[in-house]
Order: sequence, then C-alpha cells, then structure tokens
Amino acid sequence: MKTIFNIAIAALILVACGDNSTLDQKKKELEKLKQEEKTVQGKIKALEAEIAKLDTSKKADEDLEIAVMPVKADIFKTYIDIQGRVDADESVALSTQMPGVITRINVKAGDQVSKGQVLAETDINALMQQISDLETNLSLAKQAFTKQQNLWKQNIGTEMQFLQAKTTKESLEKKMSAMNEQVRMSKIISPINGTVDAVNIKIAQMVAPGMGAINVVNFNNLKVEADLAETYSSRVKTGNTVQIYFPDINDSITGKINYAARAINPMTRTFAVEILLPSGSKYHPNMVAKLKINDYQSSKPVIIIPVKFIQKDGNESFVLVEEAGVAVKKTVSILKEYNGMAELSSGLIEGDKVITEGYDLINAGDKVKTKTTEQK
Repeated sequence: MKTIFNIAIAALILVACGDNSTLDQKKKELEKLKQEEKTVQGKIKALEAEIAKLDTSKKADEDLEIAVMPVKADIFKTYIDIQGRVDADESVALSTQMPGVITRINVKAGDQVSKGQVLAETDINALMQQISDLETNLSLAKQAFTKQQNLWKQNIGTEMQFLQAKTTKESLEKKMSAMNEQVRMSKIISPINGTVDAVNIKIAQMVAPGMGAINVVNFNNLKVEADLAETYSSRVKTGNTVQIYFPDINDSITGKINYAARAINPMTRTFAVEILLPSGSKYHPNMVAKLKINDYQSSKPVIIIPVKFIQKDGNESFVLVEEAGVAVKKTVSILKEYNGMAELSSGLIEGDKVITEGYDLINAGDKVKTKTTEQK
C-alpha cells in the first residue's frame, strides 16, 4: 500500500509540472506574435505613406492642400560673424619719470583733463633747494658776464676773461635747465585730452618710473578692433559696412571698416580690422562687440528663397511651384548661400509661387489646393 501511495503522488507532480510548462510556452508564443504584429503594422504604415506619395491618380476631391510663398526680388547680402572688442585710440597709463613720494593729487576718477595738465606731484624739496642755490650763482654769473662783456667792447681786459665769464654763465644756465626738467619729470602730466579713468596712488605713497599711477582715456576716440582669419583677407576691405552689437548694453550701430590690415600675423594667421565709433560715453574700452561684416552684396535685386525648399535630383537642384492649381518642377541655379537663404542666378522669376508646405509629399504634375504665406 505504501508503494502504491508514493506512485500516485509522483504522478500528480508530473501532471502539474507538465501543465506549467505548457502555460509558459503559450505565453512566449503570444509575446512573439505581438512583436510580429507591431513589425507588420509599421511596415504597413510605411508602405501607405510611400503609396500616397507615388500615387498620381488622385481625384479632384483628393488634392493636397499646400502653402506657397510668392517669390520676391531683393538685394542679397552675406556677412562674416566675428567677435571684437572696444579699444581707445588714446588711452594712457601714467607714472612719474623719477622716483619720489606723492605729495599732491590734483584729480579724481571721472575728472575731465586737458593735455599738459598736472595730475599729481612728488616731493621735490631737496631739488628746489638746489635750484635756489643755482639761481643765486647764475644771477652772479650773469652780472659778471655783463660787466666783462661791456669791458671787452671798450677793449678793456683780456679775451680770456670775457670767455671765462661767458662759459660760466652758459654752464650754469644748462644746469638750471636740467634742474627744471627734473622738476617737470617729478610731476605726472597728462599727454592727452580725456577723462581720468583710475587713480591708483595715494598721498605719501612711494612711486617709481613704470608704476601705473593714473589712467587717462579719451572716450571721444573709441574704436572696435577684431582679428579675422586670413581666409577672409580677399573679402574684407576698408569701407565694408559692419553691423556692431554690444550685448552688455543691448545696443547696436552700423559703421564702416576704417582700416583693414594687409599683413597677416604669422603666429595667429589673422589680420586686424578696426571700426571707429561715434563719440559717446556709453561705450567703454574692452567692452565685447559682435560684428557682422558685409563681405558681399548683389549689384541689383535678385531672386532669394530659403534653402530648405530647394530639392536635389542627382546633380540637379529644383523647386516645386504652383501654377494654375498644378505643381510644376523648375530647375534652379544657386549662386550663393547665407544663413539659410539662397541667391538664385536662374530658374525663377518674381511672382512665382514656391510650394513651402507639402512640397516633400507631392510630385510635378500633381493637382494642389493652395494657401498663401508671406516670405520672411
């Protein structure tokens, strides 16, 4: 009896395992069919789209609705986009020409100064004492020379006495001139008309030649400078129109290239251009400027259309235009392209209606229904 009972239990276990195996197999088979169904549906949709595009037997009530753009003639322009910077034609960082201690500062940042104006001074007490002594000796030497000169005119005294008096006077005059030059060199003097942009010194501060003390900028002579790659050297010339945008102050102006360098920098393989800016305090040295240099302009109005509407058929370029409710293929020749627009040398005339929506779903000869959009 025990043996019969064990056999019965084993049989039940085998039946249960067999049922589970069959269920898993059917689930896998169902998942596989579902995947195949998705693949087939995708192929069906792709074929339907291709058939719709290739089917030329459309009835009048099945005409595609498209949009067209009337072609207009205009001046075609191309630009070179480059980043530049504002620079001052007259911008100086001043320092003393002799070491010394600052005793006086005559200006502050923002002050307007003129050429030759003394901006700051250093201690020259010792120098002035030497000048005072020298003035006394020079005064005496001048008197001695005058007397000796009068005597010489009267043939009194020797020539040597006259020459010695003259030499002494002239030597002291040269020393006085040198001392006065040292006094001048002890002062910080503006060499230009402009505005004090920074004062970097303080009273009692020790200064030396080459140490930046006061900056002066002439804001009436500002310019924009930029470096262009040598590949543009044949396209950028003095006189080219430039659109300049200043992102920091959201301002833009139009100017002309004042100077285009002819020499190429051998290290960077670039050449410099500069554009003079109008007088105004809103522009500042080192400000970022974005330039659009007009390097080409058609001599007369030409046909211009967006590049995206031009299709290719081998080496042939063409567009589809609408004529009397029918799509017509017209071969075009592209002369230049810029910023998504193309200048055409042939193929279209002003007034042609280029198909802009649905052009990729129809063929030449198809009947179409149109709506008009303006050219941008």
